[in-house]
Amino acid sequence: MLDTTPLTRAVDHFADRLRAAPQSRLQRSAAAEALGLARDFALRAQRVEDPSGEPREMPDAGMFAAADQITVAAHDLALVLKNEEELAEAVTLVAEAQKRAGV
Repeated sequence: MLDTTPLTRAVDHFADRLRAAPQSRLQRSAAAEALGLARDFALRAQRVEDPSGEPREMPDAGMFAAADQITVAAHDLALVLKNEEELAEAVTLVAEAQKRAGV
């Protein structure tokens, strides 16, 4: 079984930073970056679990839910990752989103 600890740690760190961010930072870009990442991760997981199914978009639950949304989506994705390359890509996506979010 693939050890997805690096992804879990990266996402948990990003989520913690979002929770600690001021509302103004969330409004500017941080929440949107987190939601975008959550949607990407959810879509990736859906494609693995049901390749022929119609993809469902994660709803925008508001800026204060963004940290929880990336956490849930990343944990779902971690369950279906197949190899180290997919894991490394997911960790990179988290780091890039966090940098763009400025948190």
